[in-house]
Amino acid sequence: MDFILRLHWQSGLAFMYRRWYTPNCMSEKPKFSTDSPNEGKRIPAIFYRTEAGGEPVRDWLKGLLPEDRKCIGEDIKTVEFGWPVGMPVCKPLSNGIYEVRSSLAQNQIARVLFYIDNKSRMVLLHGFIKKTQKTPDEDLKLARRNKSKHQSGLKMKGGLQ
Repeated sequence: MDFILRLHWQSGLAFMYRRWYTPNCMSEKPKFSTDSPNEGKRIPAIFYRTEAGGEPVRDWLKGLLPEDRKCIGEDIKTVEFGWPVGMPVCKPLSNGIYEVRSSLAQNQIARVLFYIDNKSRMVLLHGFIKKTQKTPDEDLKLARRNKSKHQSGLKMKGGLQ
């Protein structure tokens, strides 16, 4: 009996690892049931909010197909629960900005740029569908501007954002 439980546990662990880290977003991933939405997360994700109250990444996500939104959400969740995470899900870019890398349907590639703030939160700065091999400078500049605004907002509000 002990052998069967051990074998079941090991195969379950291999199954979880394969399911969690396989970049195929269309497969069903494990679900977490917790009382608190941040329970078990190493770095909870928050959306960068503009001075006017807009959330650019949330708005961008709402414009995508539901299956693409789900795929990107699963990749963000992988980073939240597994930080630090490397390739193929996450890659450092520059100046403390990282990208979540998602492969979508119809051979599209999405990126969500983020940084880790001083409260150990994953601040989602900018999202886009990648059309070139290299991350476009415009997208990186926008993420840097949003990061700077977020950091100065934290200082001005005494860290309440």
